[in-house]
Parts: sequence; structure tokens; C-alpha cells
Amino acid sequence: MAGEFSADQIEDFKEAFGLFDRVGDNKVAFNQVADIMRALGQNPTNKDVKKILGDPSADDMANKRLDFEAFLPMLKTVDAIQKGTYDDYVEGLRVFDKEGNGTVMGAELRIVLSTLGEKMTEPEIDSLMTGQEDENGSVHYEAFVKHIMSV
Repeated sequence: MAGEFSADQIEDFKEAFGLFDRVGDNKVAFNQVADIMRALGQNPTNKDVKKILGDPSADDMANKRLDFEAFLPMLKTVDAIQKGTYDDYVEGLRVFDKEGNGTVMGAELRIVLSTLGEKMTEPEIDSLMTGQEDENGSVHYEAFVKHIMSV
């Protein structure tokens, strides 16, 4: 997207935003902001979203609400965040390729996903890893990155 949004884009964003309004007050809960951004093609971390929202408490995340006019600048902020590229992710996984054959051990990848960076839960990891491991428990990481980036 980058830069300013067109009037058509803003209209689309407003329509999508409205779908998340469960109360009918043209506002959404703080805890829905990340989901809306992802529905609009962004991929912010939960940490990024909390920072943009001003580091709210868990209670505020569930109870505070914001309108579209407050949401749009937040979406622009997320849109401007540098995104990792295919090559960045492949290079990051290559570190775990001990044999230099384009694969990493699935078990090792699971540990990394659950312990480093924005930690994933077991169900999230299982969902991500479904169909990615070969009969030896290895993951072809270039195909894995393509799979992740296409989701």
C-alpha cells in the first residue's frame, strides 16, 4: 500500500471496519484492531498493535473502543512498518540448516516458533506446520516460507 490511501481504499477500509462493529456505535473494541488490520492485508505483530494503541491494559483491550477516524492513522502506521521479505525469512531459517540441504528439523522449528520473538501457541504451530514436514521430520524451509507468505 505505502504512502497515502486512495479514497476508494479508505471506503473499503471503512466498510471492513464496520463489519467488526458488534454494538452498532460505529466503533470497535481495542482487541479487534489487530484482526481488522490483518483482514485489510496488513500483518502487524500483537506487540506493534499494543504499542500503537498506547500500551493498554488487558481490561482496556477488552473494553475500550475506537472509531474509524482514530483507526485510520493507526492503519497508516502499520502500513509504514518495514516488512520482512521472502529472502529475509529464508536467510533466518538457513541458520538452522545444519546439513546445507535446504531443510531444517521440524522439531527444532517448532521450538523456535514457541520460544523466540512473538511466541506462538502449540495449536498455532500445529496449524502452521500441517503438511510441511516430510517423512524424516524435516521441513524444506524455502517452500515453508512461500507457504507462510501466501496465507
